[in-house]
Amino acid sequence: MAFNTENAPGVEPEAPDATRGFIFNHTMVRIVDPEASLAFYTRVFGMRLLRKVDMPEGEFTLYFLACTGNDDVPEDKDARAQYVNGREGVLELTHNWGTEDDPDAGYHNGNDEPQGYGHICFTVPDLEAACRWMDENGVVFQKRPEDGRMNHIAFVRDPDGYWIELVARRG
Repeated sequence: MAFNTENAPGVEPEAPDATRGFIFNHTMVRIVDPEASLAFYTRVFGMRLLRKVDMPEGEFTLYFLACTGNDDVPEDKDARAQYVNGREGVLELTHNWGTEDDPDAGYHNGNDEPQGYGHICFTVPDLEAACRWMDENGVVFQKRPEDGRMNHIAFVRDPDGYWIELVARRG
């Protein structure tokens, strides 16, 4: 079945055959304090740590998280890596060792000047309930639903200041 989109510059009418099977796997953001970030994403957003990869030669660690529900994540290291690489909607947190002890450490959130990277987004079953949950957990809001004209979305910030959009599931 063809998917009809708006006419937009540069958009191909169909995906090239060579791209069949491509999936959008993950987005990576750098973090200063893995303990704070992992607690935030697992506690507040219910994400599950799927894989941790230490890279001693580069002095960094990668943490791969996703909303998995009750999925059976393989215990075997190689099977787990294959599972993580084959799914969509993964968040990769990259921790450069030592930043947690550096009072000047921090990363550009993409929304301050100069703007670049914007945000990630979670769809939630009930936006009002999700906002209450964020409040109960001391999450910092960038924009509440009642702020501005777009009352169907909210934005919160993670421990590194990255923006996270919350949108209500429709349908």
